Amino acid sequence: MTTLPFGRALCAMVTPFTPDGALDLDGAAVLAERLVSGGCDGLVLNGTTGESPTTSDAEKSALIGAVRAAVGEGPALLAGVGTADTAHSAQLARQAEGAGADGLLLVSPYYSRPPQDALEEHFRAVADATGLPVMLYDIPGRTGVRIETATLLRLAEHPRVAAVKDCAYDLLGTQKLLAESDLAVYTGCDEYVLATYAIGCAGYVGTVANVVPGHFRAIVDAFDARDTERAARLQREAVPLIEAMMSSGLPGAVTAKALLSDLGLPAGPVRAPLRAASAGVTADLRKRYEALTAA
Repeated sequence: MTTLPFGRALCAMVTPFTPDGALDLDGAAVLAERLVSGGCDGLVLNGTTGESPTTSDAEKSALIGAVRAAVGEGPALLAGVGTADTAHSAQLARQAEGAGADGLLLVSPYYSRPPQDALEEHFRAVADATGLPVMLYDIPGRTGVRIETATLLRLAEHPRVAAVKDCAYDLLGTQKLLAESDLAVYTGCDEYVLATYAIGCAGYVGTVANVVPGHFRAIVDAFDARDTERAARLQREAVPLIEAMMSSGLPGAVTAKALLSDLGLPAGPVRAPLRAASAGVTADLRKRYEALTAA
């Protein structure tokens, strides 16, 4: 990659809440500063891990403003604006631009499962709503619809479609996209960070990075330094924590908040319908975290 529109190391940041469930802007500022100082080039706000379905439009805007004030102009801030409604998504895009976002994360409309031509039209309409660059978000396991590679290749011609967050678990499709477009592809799967970076992806948008931002930054730094042995070792060392946080049957927002809270960092509760992790799950997360950070 010669062009990195949002850097290499991005975190899909949780949205901290107070104990009574209100938006915790002070906590968000503290967490954002920790992530940036830990090596994150950019932060994705109001995404899946940020519990975007349960935050209001006003809360989304306030979060962007608070994080921008905390981290300054250096790190890239991407704002999740995708909804099941094209008009609402475009409205959120304009709101995010006004609040200080550097880019937009645009997930496929969920539940309605539009065909590919309608999906493409939706993305173009939202991309045309602002002057900000767009990262499309392909996560069919949650949305129920895949952004097919052919659709992504057509959308790559749009002047503001700059990147893709790839959570489709289709390595062949990823390689085709890299070979046939100039899109910056970021894996959204923590277990794929090194594998996809090695074949030319721009970097990652990680959930586990909420708790160990420096570890994942060290993986791509080691690879860039041509220390592939160290990069591979670091990726393997992260597997137990990745598995516990991302493959335990609980959403990443739940496990990330449980571990952050256990570490005394801003996170707070999750909002219903999500439920807090059990004490046993939290203890296992802490054990794996300590093993990784002691390595």
